[in-house]
Amino acid sequence: MLILKKFLRDLPAVLGALIVLAAVILAIFPELLVDNVDRINRGNIIMRLKPPSADMPFGTDDLGRNIFERVIVGTRSALTISLFVVVVSMIVGVPLGLIAGYRSGWASSAIMRVTDVFLAVPQLILAIAIAQLLGRGQISAMIALAVTYWPFFTRTVYAETQKVRASLFVEALEGYGASKTRIMLFHILPNVAAPVIVRATVGMGFVILTAAVLGFLGVGAVPPAPDWGLQISEGRKYLPEQWWYATFPGLAILLLVLGFNLLGDGLRDLVDPRLRRS
Repeated sequence: MLILKKFLRDLPAVLGALIVLAAVILAIFPELLVDNVDRINRGNIIMRLKPPSADMPFGTDDLGRNIFERVIVGTRSALTISLFVVVVSMIVGVPLGLIAGYRSGWASSAIMRVTDVFLAVPQLILAIAIAQLLGRGQISAMIALAVTYWPFFTRTVYAETQKVRASLFVEALEGYGASKTRIMLFHILPNVAAPVIVRATVGMGFVILTAAVLGFLGVGAVPPAPDWGLQISEGRKYLPEQWWYATFPGLAILLLVLGFNLLGDGLRDLVDPRLRRS
């Protein structure tokens, strides 16, 4: 309860949580704002490139489709991609970070050297290359992002595990004969969970932005998927006259990424007050 009260006093973090909550609700129940989800890809040439109006707040695209409905339904795609990438990255990166941080020897060195190689290459460049090899599509983009994002969790867990490893209670457990696996899973992992949660929260926004870039560059989602990055790519051809085509999907990306960043900053402040924002 005390943690909740402390979190609620952080207005930016609360704002971020509300944005994320609203996005999750729309992703699960797009019918709240979309009359018929199955018909969002059906065009109407007569309504082609109509400006925003009362009936269509975001206007229409080059095929006469309702941009507002496509942006709302695109929330599900954005959150699905980010959740998949972050969960898979945690499944791979957290155990590797624990092993490398707690154990010593060739295994630890090998894990961290491989991690350093991945981190030495800009993630976006590596993700584009992998997505190109796998072929265009949302699944390819998800795999490419997961392959390139796990090292961030490994590095975070590695650093935190080394701090905890030097604690007296770990030395006591080793003295009592507790197995290394038990120490890592039941004693070290709970103590490094908070930084991992912060990394995952901020990572959700980062993955959404990167996935949108892949869609924009043509190596992500394929038409007629209501992907935000793909919508911006299609709408850029009509700038600046039909500005609404690319603007509203871009604002959706900005808002959701901002929400995850504000929420992640708030969680970080709870985990380590020394890092509190000024």
